[in-house]
Amino acid sequence: MKKRFRNVSCLLLGMMMLLSLTGCSWAGFNSGVQEIKGSIKGCTYDCMFYSNTGERFMTVQGENISLSSNVVKERSYSEDGGWGYVDTLSSVVTITIDGSQIENCGSTVIFAQDDLQPDADFEGIDNIESESDGIKDWTMIAGIVNSYKNYFGKPTVVVIQSQLGVPICAYSGNDVYWEVCEDLPKTTKLMIDGKALYIHRANFQIIDRDLL
Repeated sequence: MKKRFRNVSCLLLGMMMLLSLTGCSWAGFNSGVQEIKGSIKGCTYDCMFYSNTGERFMTVQGENISLSSNVVKERSYSEDGGWGYVDTLSSVVTITIDGSQIENCGSTVIFAQDDLQPDADFEGIDNIESESDGIKDWTMIAGIVNSYKNYFGKPTVVVIQSQLGVPICAYSGNDVYWEVCEDLPKTTKLMIDGKALYIHRANFQIIDRDLL
């Protein structure tokens, strides 16, 4: 019995070494591409859809919202000289709002908590000037200070643009925090004075208010 157990152990160990040498992993047996899914819950949200030229063409409101990427088969030429199919993430994102679905491809979407209102005045934001202010000139120290400011929140203005760089809207707040959503495809979450704002497929700048 002990000998048989040793043989099985050696076999498993050999398989693990072979996988490590060939660059494979146990996860590779399941799927080469993992679909990304996530949910936005807790409040009512205005879901605003924008074209690449910054025009809003649709607004939907809902409470239970989820985003999920789509995996498709893509034809590919292999190094062995043959054609085959590989799993790749599609640009199409499925947005489910209170049980109803919207298939979105490329459009900018902003999910704003229903009582979070944007500031639409962009005058003066395109010209940003800064004056020397002692410790702020020390890049390394300023970076450390700003990282803690972002964690606890600081007065900022969030300027959102379409993917072509056309300004859409701006939000401001005294307490602003942001994070990249790992479970929502191409989406950034911001908390503005305690209210949530999700930005999907958009260019944006988060600017310290004292620069404006």
